[in-house]
Amino acid sequence: MISVVDYHPGWPARFEELRAAYARALDEARAPYLSVEHVGSTAVPGLAAKPVIDVDVVVAEPDVEAASAALAGLGFVPRGDLGIAGRYAFDTPERFAPSHTYVAVAGSLALRNHLAVRDVLRNDPALRDEYGAVKRRAAAVAADIDEYLLLKSEVLGRVLRRAGLSEEERRAIAGTNRGIARRGARG
Repeated sequence: MISVVDYHPGWPARFEELRAAYARALDEARAPYLSVEHVGSTAVPGLAAKPVIDVDVVVAEPDVEAASAALAGLGFVPRGDLGIAGRYAFDTPERFAPSHTYVAVAGSLALRNHLAVRDVLRNDPALRDEYGAVKRRAAAVAADIDEYLLLKSEVLGRVLRRAGLSEEERRAIAGTNRGIARRGARG
């Protein structure tokens, strides 16, 4: 079953704890990074969400390996890109749970997708509330993550359109989401 809960005002503080730990590890390893971003629904004040903090460590492409090694030093287990170009996933050690952490290449469609959804929903309360209601309904009836993603795909497409992503980019993101669901990975 998929759990979607009311927005929790403690999520930003938890992200800040994660951000500080990741930045410290990256700095100590001398792993170049551009930013550590709070993404996903927990990054949008007022939005219902799965209670998992999503974090993107943004790097230039040549720095993926160094950033991944720094996170591995904290106990993260690299899983590779899982078929999503420009986004590298990790299994999360218990002390950082519940969270999903990714190393994301600056400018990649994966990162642009994460930032676009976050930024549009932060700036459009009506669309945020509509998306939250759709997520709740989807979570209540979906048999699995595949059905959940499908049920929220129409409104998510509108969010991405509002963010200025092209039709081709939106199709690529929808295809990636279907691939995530087929693999049973995080969504």
